[in-house]
Amino acid sequence: MRATGRNLLCFVIAALLFAAPLVYMFLQSFKTFTGFLQDPTGLPNPWTLENFGAAWTQGDFGRQMLNSLVYAVIPDTVTLILGVFLAFPVSRGYFKRSNAVYAFFVFSGFLPGGLIPLFIEAQALGLYNSMPGYLILTSLSGAGFFFFVGYIKGIPKEIDEAAALEGCGYVRFIFTIIIPQMKPALATFAIFGFVHAWNNLILPLVMLSDQQLWPVTRGLYSFFGEHTQNWPLIAAGTFIVAAPILLLFVTLQRYLVEGVAGGAAFGTQGVAVPAERGEAR
Repeated sequence: MRATGRNLLCFVIAALLFAAPLVYMFLQSFKTFTGFLQDPTGLPNPWTLENFGAAWTQGDFGRQMLNSLVYAVIPDTVTLILGVFLAFPVSRGYFKRSNAVYAFFVFSGFLPGGLIPLFIEAQALGLYNSMPGYLILTSLSGAGFFFFVGYIKGIPKEIDEAAALEGCGYVRFIFTIIIPQMKPALATFAIFGFVHAWNNLILPLVMLSDQQLWPVTRGLYSFFGEHTQNWPLIAAGTFIVAAPILLLFVTLQRYLVEGVAGGAAFGTQGVAVPAERGEAR
């Protein structure tokens, strides 16, 4: 009973620390600007829904939601598929120096991104201020590769041999056998990639000067004026921007812990190298 009480107390404290800012922001979005100035911490009096409509119109969230959806879904999908195709041969050790390649990609994940060189390169290649160019710049990251390698190690290698005996091609094998067994890992890093792309502000600020191409984060940033901020309006806009992410977490939450645990369980092991050279295909 004592241990249960301590666990319950820790849970309540953690829930309050994480939930309190969200609840506070949600309540402020129902206040008028005058009501917020009179009582910044109390309950709304009167309650109003005008901030949500004003935020949607002022932020032009209709078009920007669509832009952000494109910027999040397409790069996320491309990154996951490329990550699986790269992680599979590395995890199986189907070519020389698999451990070196694995170590290189893991090490590269700790290196900071070069924003200025990326900007210069985008201008030189004609990718600046363009939706296709922005998608190319954000679709070639290695997020999840480390956990994909670890997760594939938990898939029996006998499946590869059985598929080869049945005449299953490599691409078909990846899409019909490997990817369905990696649903928890893919869902986990689909969430991480989606959240990262959805919340990205610095890269759109640098790469997209056309207002028609702005994502929702860039539109929300425009709410902050030089001399004054309408905090109830900002709270409503923030809640609108965060709503798709909350919906995504609720939908895919059952895969989240399973995917991370599955990749971490095998992620610290070395890459398996075939015992015979003839096994490398």
